Amino acid sequence: MFLLISLICIIGFIILFTSKFKLHPFLTLLLAGIAMGFLGGLNSSTVLIKLTEGFGNTLKSIGIVIAFGTIIGTFLEKSGGARTMAESVLKRIGEKKSPLAMSITGYIVSVPVFCDSGFVILSALNKAISKRTGVSMTVLAVALSTGLLTTHVFVPPTPGPLAAAATLGADIGLIILLGLLVSIPAAGIGLVWASWIGKKYPIIPKDFDDNQTETPSQPSPWISFAPIVIPVLLIAIKSITEYPTSPFGEGFINRCFSFVGSPVIALLIGVFIAFGLRRQGSSGSNFDWIMTGLKNAGIIILITGAGGAFGNILRATGIGDTLGEMMAHWKLGIFLPFIIAAVLKSAQGSSTVAIITTAALVSPLLNPMGLTAPIAKALVVLSIGAGSMTVSHLNDSYFWVVSQFSEMDTATALRCHTMATLIQGLVGIFTIAVLTWIFV
Repeated sequence: MFLLISLICIIGFIILFTSKFKLHPFLTLLLAGIAMGFLGGLNSSTVLIKLTEGFGNTLKSIGIVIAFGTIIGTFLEKSGGARTMAESVLKRIGEKKSPLAMSITGYIVSVPVFCDSGFVILSALNKAISKRTGVSMTVLAVALSTGLLTTHVFVPPTPGPLAAAATLGADIGLIILLGLLVSIPAAGIGLVWASWIGKKYPIIPKDFDDNQTETPSQPSPWISFAPIVIPVLLIAIKSITEYPTSPFGEGFINRCFSFVGSPVIALLIGVFIAFGLRRQGSSGSNFDWIMTGLKNAGIIILITGAGGAFGNILRATGIGDTLGEMMAHWKLGIFLPFIIAAVLKSAQGSSTVAIITTAALVSPLLNPMGLTAPIAKALVVLSIGAGSMTVSHLNDSYFWVVSQFSEMDTATALRCHTMATLIQGLVGIFTIAVLTWIFV
């Protein structure tokens, strides 16, 4: 009971200091780990060993992958490649189905690009479409925001799912395959909600010049999509290669796919493909853009490592066995990670912090809950992802990006965007629960 009370206090500490006192999550998670270690009965030397061991082991498996993914996102953002993808989707789907086009665009763009950046990049295009077609900005904004958020929490190489996979020892290829499956109904319900609620709050941009969206020197659709699509395909093929049935045999082809499909090599290939996005005459060199990506990645990597350190301390205290015995009677199963992540997300605002912290908390519970099979671990990661989108509101920077760039007042954004994230999270966990019932 003392361990449980200690954990509740530590979770409260994380929420309070990240949301109210604005202490950076990196420091908050490390302090929480140290405090939990002493409360859990560990001596000072064990606390230090477990803290640094957890930090190092987490970054050993995921640090390079996060760096490569962030570099790809930077190249897409700075080159106009993200915008090219949006215009390409819109051209094929048609302006009459522009909400669907923006949802699909967000769904694709957010695999390597953070939600906030993706929405900012595409907001001018959103306004141009609204002005040209008469479709409410509210409809387009919520369709885009929900499409972006879906893959941000479900599909690697987005940092959150990658970090959770490292903490829980889950297979990234399985997470991609199942994440794509789970994300479709989640994105779909977001689009349905956007089309319905957006009509009640019509917003048409008044002062907007369509010519602002014209960028003659944007990269082609092929080179824009390639840095995302090719690594994801390579990682997925690796997972298929390693099925017990050995569909590609056990010789050279098998070894080749296993090598190029490892997340580090697949994302490295994506980085070199992304070099083709930079046009002659663009401001900055490849070196400058890589440096920008690495600076952005550094913060994510440090938070991820701190989450791993916190998780390792929790495992060392033995709290997993204690909670496992207690929660076995609750029979929450796959819903437990969802609930924890949803509480953390709603309390402190960041989906990535909610994912990393929840993964650390849940890691010691996998064995007591009977969720240790590879597919079960992947579904736990997705359950955490569903919780981390529930809900985006006033303490979330993404909420303000969506509202301010779409000319929505706060009340309208709460009714439209925040409610959309709630519905998406519930549909996501329902889909995950069905998959768990079928496969686990």
